[in-house]
Amino acid sequence: MLLLPSQTVRARGVAAAVGSVATGWALVLLWLARSRVDRPVYVSELGADGEPTAALFETALLLVVLGGLCVSWAGRGTRAAAPLLRAWTVSTSIAVAAGLFLVASQVPCTAGCPLPVGPAATAQDAVHTSSAVLAFAAACVAMLQASFTRRGRALRLVSLVSGISVALIAATGGLLSVLGFATDVGGALELVATTIALSWLIAFGGLTAVHQTRRGAGSPAGRAGARLSA
Repeated sequence: MLLLPSQTVRARGVAAAVGSVATGWALVLLWLARSRVDRPVYVSELGADGEPTAALFETALLLVVLGGLCVSWAGRGTRAAAPLLRAWTVSTSIAVAAGLFLVASQVPCTAGCPLPVGPAATAQDAVHTSSAVLAFAAACVAMLQASFTRRGRALRLVSLVSGISVALIAATGGLLSVLGFATDVGGALELVATTIALSWLIAFGGLTAVHQTRRGAGSPAGRAGARLSA
């Protein structure tokens, strides 16, 4: 079934809103899962084999996937103005991140979430860790791309700050994990980075929904509908 232009605009607005809400619920579930663990853990450990929070963590990640795909579809076509960052759209980066989080949700790390190197590591840990790391990287690229679009000064500023913050905080947390030093701090930093990234997706989805709603209201069909309802 083909959608008319005005219907497509409305559908994109709805998809963006759904994606934003789904991501919001994912963030709530992640914090709920974290509140049920009384020891320092990295975010991925919440979904490790045997953890009582594993199902909650998987649900949260699947909501992130849903939210990311909805927002990606709704905001497709948004491209950075910077030469290197405009090679592909913001939506492409978001979709890639969502796909990688889908892999991470279905291939959790083993108990304790060992690093993907060393005697305790398994192929399962390698798949989960690499998927999660690459997903964060793709999300950071999406934020940086959004900071160079023409979608409004506020969104550009928030995207730039969020992208840089997530990259630095997540990298610091990962480095502490590799060094096996202050892992309680590293786990907290990873949760903060995750929160910032998801909050950005919520904001991007919400602003996309508003943008599409305004487009629909400004289209000929939208103006005609407004006159009929007046």
